[in-house]
Amino acid sequence: MTSPSTPVGDLAFVVRTMARTAVDNEKAFGDLDAVAGDGDFGYSLARGFEIVLADWNALAADSPAEFLKKVALVISRRVGGTSGPLWGTAFLRASGAVKDRPEPAATDAVAMLRAAAEGIKARGRSDLGDKTLLDALIPMTDALEQRLADSGPAAGAAELARLAAATARTAADATTPMRARRGRQSYTGERSIGSPDPGAVAVAVMAERVAAEWDARD
Repeated sequence: MTSPSTPVGDLAFVVRTMARTAVDNEKAFGDLDAVAGDGDFGYSLARGFEIVLADWNALAADSPAEFLKKVALVISRRVGGTSGPLWGTAFLRASGAVKDRPEPAATDAVAMLRAAAEGIKARGRSDLGDKTLLDALIPMTDALEQRLADSGPAAGAAELARLAAATARTAADATTPMRARRGRQSYTGERSIGSPDPGAVAVAVMAERVAAEWDARD
């Protein structure tokens, strides 16, 4: 059995970077969630991604789809609250988007992100504008898709990573004046206005770290 870093290449780097970011930002994400939620978002996400890191070698797979499916199972089983089903579904749907691909390309990254967003929509009965992680994930995906349509193969991976990070950050910040319509924060009504959505911020912080560390990846 090979290491995930071999058959799935950059995909493994992205997932591992996401996991490290979730663990490193446990308190920050939790504090943000506590403003208008129950404050457990950072804890729940960190506990699940800790298992991903601890079991990294056991996630070894011969294809991107199988690798993502294994990650999805860990997240679904080990992340508490509503985050587990949503993030687990995201990874599972992403897996389905590359089921016949031996190694994902840039266009496959868009397909994975789009599939993840659609899975979250269905599982969480949410959409763009509801003040959820979708409010960062969908604009980020749209921006990548547009850049690839405009530039084609000329769009380099590092450039795309920076675009994803910048778009996700702008979109996450734009959730601040929104009133939450889905998730735990929606129960607080007006209290959800005035702070960014924790899930959207998590997407942005993860994308920013991927971009910052892209050139130094193994």
